Amino acid sequence: MSSLLQRLGFGAATHPWRTIGVWMALLVVVLGAALTLGGETHDDYNVPGLPAQEGINMLSEHFPELSGADARVVVRSDTGTVTPDALAELTTRLTELPGVGFVSPPRMSPDGDTALINVGYDVPVTDFKGSEGVDALKEATAPTAESGLDVALGGQVPENMSKPSGTAEAVGIVLALVILVFAFGSVVAAGLPIAVALVGVGIGSGAILIMSAFTTISTIAPTIATMVGIGVGIDYALLLVTRYVEGLRAGKSVPEAVASANATAGVSVIFAGTTVLVSLLGLRLAGLPMYESFGYATFAMVGIVMLTSVTLVPALCGLAGRRVLGRRRRPEKTGPSATHRWAVRVSRRPWLWAATALGVLLVFAAPVLDLRTWPQDAGSYPTSNTARQAFDTIADEFGPGANAPLTVAVDLEAHPATELPALAGMLAADPGVAAVAPALTNPEGTAAILQVQPTTAPSDPRTEELLVRLRGEVGDGVHVTGLTAMFSDISGRLADRLWLVIAFVVTLSVVLLTFVFRAPVVALKAAAMNLISVTAAYGVMVAIFQWGWGAELLGLPHATPVSSWVPILMFTMLFGLSMDYEVFLLSRVRERWLVTRDPHSSVVEGLSSTGRVITSAAAIMVAVFAGFALDPDVTVKMMGVGLAVAVLIDATIVRMVLVPSTMYLLGNANWWVPKRFEERTSHPDQNAEETAERDIDRSSMPAERVDAAR
Repeated sequence: MSSLLQRLGFGAATHPWRTIGVWMALLVVVLGAALTLGGETHDDYNVPGLPAQEGINMLSEHFPELSGADARVVVRSDTGTVTPDALAELTTRLTELPGVGFVSPPRMSPDGDTALINVGYDVPVTDFKGSEGVDALKEATAPTAESGLDVALGGQVPENMSKPSGTAEAVGIVLALVILVFAFGSVVAAGLPIAVALVGVGIGSGAILIMSAFTTISTIAPTIATMVGIGVGIDYALLLVTRYVEGLRAGKSVPEAVASANATAGVSVIFAGTTVLVSLLGLRLAGLPMYESFGYATFAMVGIVMLTSVTLVPALCGLAGRRVLGRRRRPEKTGPSATHRWAVRVSRRPWLWAATALGVLLVFAAPVLDLRTWPQDAGSYPTSNTARQAFDTIADEFGPGANAPLTVAVDLEAHPATELPALAGMLAADPGVAAVAPALTNPEGTAAILQVQPTTAPSDPRTEELLVRLRGEVGDGVHVTGLTAMFSDISGRLADRLWLVIAFVVTLSVVLLTFVFRAPVVALKAAAMNLISVTAAYGVMVAIFQWGWGAELLGLPHATPVSSWVPILMFTMLFGLSMDYEVFLLSRVRERWLVTRDPHSSVVEGLSSTGRVITSAAAIMVAVFAGFALDPDVTVKMMGVGLAVAVLIDATIVRMVLVPSTMYLLGNANWWVPKRFEERTSHPDQNAEETAERDIDRSSMPAERVDAAR
């Protein structure tokens, strides 16, 4: 691997325009194909095996007009009552909309100033392209709004709209550029990682659009993939450029410095990127089609960004030459660096530092014991959103449970129609039920439905408790379904599968790291520390969002449960991203250990040589992820905050304290490997790797010692 990357880097540096031309041509081709062949992103909530899905399948067979999406139209008068004529005209227009199979009679509030109209579709919300569903609703309700009445739209169709603004990406890139200029002191050097990341993300985004023409890609999957792609793209390029600058300052020629950087840092990039890709495979075990689409999109993005890093960075470095050093070279600092002094301090009392770091992480992780998830509903949207306005109005006028209706589908062949009144009475008698609508029977007389309104809101834990009670009481042939029931079942499925995903990702990562470093102890320790840091990030997420210790600062109206989509998605991505810094640090430590065989000094020198680049890389990653906290979508907002917090914890407490202190304590045991395993995992390229590692060691020597070594 090392020798291949060395030749690749040398070739790209000596013929930069060829490499740049290939990537530019690929960018144009992929974006052109995306514009002409690309499909539409949409969510797939069809999850076989869930109880709610069985009820939806029954509705599709017996009540096709009610088997799809739903929408709620709220009409309110500030001056008096809503007239029947206005509602009749509105109902007629709603009935004529494409895909609408049922429009309920207007339900009036007790004071008569608000009307609620439920709209049922015979197609799922995912069948609407772009905003066509909500655009049609707006067109149908426009005359009502123009007559002086307030109209707000809620339900699945309006709530399923997600329009990325691009603000988050722009904020992250600008902050990353500022950090890079500060780190390198050169605009040219700072611009290289940004340029490489933009090219990789551009090609990756085009590839995701092309994929969406052939498979289902979730509406927010491209946003999540872009967030990760920008972060890792800049980080990988930063590592390579940093090694390149070190080579130049050691007196190497431009092609030699590029080749050396690609042979060492490039290996770290490949292994770090591969770890991210391996972690993403765990999303397939979540049991949801939406998660598979997250995996496909992010896998494509990270894979492309990784390839651009080890090919386009060498080309741009070769083209920039020594200009990456800036016009004013920084004076060489004498004496040990601050990171070196820190590493020595930790080495003197490793037990104390390890215990302190572990204690802090456990404090951060403690709130995870109170973790509760819910997919999300309009109650967590900004108050300026029409879906949030409809949600609040419905809760105020008709009760919070009107936003969380449950549909009870009855198979009349298994449950006779004569028993429907008794069933309705049993449902109404439950203390968690506010109302039960009269039964509606299909024309064939084979099935019936009853609409049940809970007393509590969708995300209220008592609503889930009600769902469990009703399912235990209704008996055979009766299914409790609907969007609220489906979301509850999805939360349960994800909670059950989380442990399977964790086991899969951790096992594969340990195996991969063991083969990378040929050190099973290091691999196991890295996995354990990553688990601790991810758990700490979960705990912070609970405190911020679920406990509300910062929800309002992030634009949320109040505390809200952690989105059900976040824990598994965040774990698979975080475990891979955390391994990036582990690989970067351990690669340097291993380089020094191969030269000196001193487990103590190798940790000190490895940490001191990577401290600056890891700090800069982490700062960039935090800036990019924190920018996505501005996204209006709650799931994206939580992912941005969670990933930013996790990277910050990982790059400070874990990499700067816990990793070195435990490596000091373990000593030579870090690199212990069974003899049979070492024989089986050694490879012909190993000598080339060690040669490159010794070459990097010489780069830190004075010039006369380099010549002597050669």
